[in-house]
Amino acid sequence: MFRLLIISTGGTIEKTYCELAGTMANHVSVLDVMLASLQLPGVHVERLALMNKDSLEMTAVDHQRIVATAVARAADQDGIVIVHGTDRLAVTGEALHARWTEPAAPQIPVVLTGAMRPYELRSSDALQNLTEAIMAAQLLPVGVYAVLHGQALRFPGVSKDSSRGTFVQAAAANSAASSCLT
Repeated sequence: MFRLLIISTGGTIEKTYCELAGTMANHVSVLDVMLASLQLPGVHVERLALMNKDSLEMTAVDHQRIVATAVARAADQDGIVIVHGTDRLAVTGEALHARWTEPAAPQIPVVLTGAMRPYELRSSDALQNLTEAIMAAQLLPVGVYAVLHGQALRFPGVSKDSSRGTFVQAAAANSAASSCLT
């Protein structure tokens, strides 16, 4: 049985529509609804609701809280998925990468994912990204990754490309990864 911890922090993926205000915001999590729609035989999912914030509202303390939680819980898991807002996902990813490269770092993969459009919208990338992240956590080697839109990008050097509506890996990081493979 693969032990997977899903840490939710909010972000667009979990935004819901408030009819009274006519706005999308992080009021309640829809992650349990998303997970209930998936068939995950052989995967024991534990969910930890750490916070429910738009990532633009996250502080340095929030990023470090996510890292500290992942490190503290890693020993009991085979993989971790962190559901995160896309605007500051790279900040948390870089902080996790710095911790995961230390000598006593946990030896499991950590996958960050989110969505450009909320789950509640008809045309959303949320469920696809969550599904890919869960699969990636089971297959990727130890490290920290952003998994969205059919790609797994390894930190460091991952950033959001708002003009393309996805994430990309810096050329320097791609060169370093390529040289490790040869």
